[in-house]
Amino acid sequence: MKKKHTLLSILICLGTLFTACSDYLNVERYFNDRQDLDRIFNSRDYTEEWLANAYYQLLSFNLEVGHVRFTLTNYSDDMIFTEDGAGLSFSNYKFGEYGPQYSGNVGALISRPWDQSYEGIRQASIFIQNVHPGPEITEEMYLDLKGQAYYIRGYLYWLLLRKYGPIPILPDEGLNYESSYSELALPRNTYDECVEYISEQMLLAAELLETDRSTRDASRPTKGAALAVRAKAYLYGASPLMNGNAEMADFVDDKGNQLISAQYDEEKWAKAAAASLDVIKLNKYELYTAPKRLNGGLWGAYPHTIEPPYHPVYSEKTFKEGGWSDIDPLDSYRALFNGDLYVSENPELIFSRGDNQLNDEYGIQSMTRHQMPVNKGGGWNCHGITGKQADAYAMVDGKPFDRNTSLKGFTEYDGQYPFLRKDVWLEYANREPRFYASVAFNGANWSNTSARDAQNRDFQTFYYYGEDEGRKIVSTDDQWIPTGIGMMKFVNPKESYRDGTVYPKVDPAIRYADILLMYAEALNELTGSYQIASWDNSETYSISRDVEAMKASVLPVRLRAGLVNFNEIGMGDPYSNPDEFRKHLKRERQIEFLGENQRYYDLRRWKDAPEEESQMIYGCNTTVPREYREYFYEQVVVSSVQTSWSMRKYFWPVSYNELRRNARLTQAPGWPSFD
Repeated sequence: MKKKHTLLSILICLGTLFTACSDYLNVERYFNDRQDLDRIFNSRDYTEEWLANAYYQLLSFNLEVGHVRFTLTNYSDDMIFTEDGAGLSFSNYKFGEYGPQYSGNVGALISRPWDQSYEGIRQASIFIQNVHPGPEITEEMYLDLKGQAYYIRGYLYWLLLRKYGPIPILPDEGLNYESSYSELALPRNTYDECVEYISEQMLLAAELLETDRSTRDASRPTKGAALAVRAKAYLYGASPLMNGNAEMADFVDDKGNQLISAQYDEEKWAKAAAASLDVIKLNKYELYTAPKRLNGGLWGAYPHTIEPPYHPVYSEKTFKEGGWSDIDPLDSYRALFNGDLYVSENPELIFSRGDNQLNDEYGIQSMTRHQMPVNKGGGWNCHGITGKQADAYAMVDGKPFDRNTSLKGFTEYDGQYPFLRKDVWLEYANREPRFYASVAFNGANWSNTSARDAQNRDFQTFYYYGEDEGRKIVSTDDQWIPTGIGMMKFVNPKESYRDGTVYPKVDPAIRYADILLMYAEALNELTGSYQIASWDNSETYSISRDVEAMKASVLPVRLRAGLVNFNEIGMGDPYSNPDEFRKHLKRERQIEFLGENQRYYDLRRWKDAPEEESQMIYGCNTTVPREYREYFYEQVVVSSVQTSWSMRKYFWPVSYNELRRNARLTQAPGWPSFD
């Protein structure tokens, strides 16, 4: 097993000096900290310990991918959960029953990300003000550590902005403990001010951070990570929710000033495109691909490569040449998430927390256990996906899946269709590779090759009524998936929680695929031409709706998945129509970033959530036993995981405690305020 190199595991083991405090305006604590600053920042160990505490705030309630206990926003209209470990059921969550009026775990889900982020911001700000070169800290080390602190501060503001909307920006020099309470109380800044502040922090970080990291430090932020966060902040600021949105007119600060602009500004999209191009032009990142495998079998952890349908160009060229002749599309995608790669081995990862997600109790590893079968896999079988998500995956030729014209019936033997074993419903045949890497459909094969007992390896799981992993005839537990569609993404094909090995998973916080699709999305929204300086002012970009640039940006993501570009599936050319391209781009993001905490925020920034998240959630008919199996696949509304939409769910509420502490802080629209 490869040696793990994780920034957070290195730093957190040092970070025992300072514990997190929920009150980021704790004046007494700030005064006490001041007494020791000289001693702390003259010591390399203590300096790193201080920074470690700031890093620590990226864990816990600030994890982005993981179990529902900490990462509710990882579950939108694509993924569902049934266990109530967070004190919050899926339906409660989807109906918005998580406001400040709730206590216990539900209250913590709302308040802790806010408290935790500001605690990290406070620690990073004090660090920036006080870190300096000295006998134990070289000039080079000082600059890099300071760059990391700028990054942490900006990233924590980014996490706050994405969840809570416009938030207060603290003074960079920290808060004066001698100030009156009224001076310590801070209002929300506007969304645009928050975006620009994050951009400034990331530019400061990019100037100081290293371009490359050693294997040991692979999870520390780099220049590219800072520029990528800046690009994401600009993209959100340009999106419909935040750009010319009169519906948010009642989101104001304590003086009545609007926090989200009602005036549309197309240049924001140009800034987002230019910021994405800054990352692309580093020429540092590329999509990960796994080599073609010719000697695997039909099943097992690593079967032989199933080649995409023949294409006169792509089938004859290597991936670097613009084709897929030398790659395995299935493995190229699933290896990004299942622990086969560590951070330093993945050229696509721009930023990652590594494989340390709170000792795996609530991180990605915990999420995968909730996805895995109970009986032979040792999992908990209560995280799945919706029928909408399963239907989103295209056919192997890139055309949309159509339930009305799809194959019906069942496979008669193993391997009759690629990736399918015997007795699998034919609607699951001939789908794109990302489907088989992500979806645990009824009858899917679970390899679990590390299991010691042979009967716990290479088995099929069925969700029919009364089956081991299906809805039980008599049961009081929640270990069955109400849509009848499980999730395979993030599960390693070798691992077994029953009697085998469990593989650490790497956090995919920011991937290069995201930057490529962001660039195409931003270009698509432009009608004019804009001159935008690069991040370091070394050149000026001419930014406009460049169709060839859009095609070139989308194509690698499609090729890696074994698919042709949008304009080559025989259904017109969406690149010629911004509205059509937007539809294709949204579908691509829905598929590519399943389970990566993107869909929840994408739907909101696009203002698609009122339609998409208010639809009935459907899936297979889990009341059907095996003997009537064809009726299992008739799509039905899943009453236990339904949803609704209200405007207040665009942004998370602020807790009553925070509103009580800060008299100038206003509540997000639609949520109850502290009186």
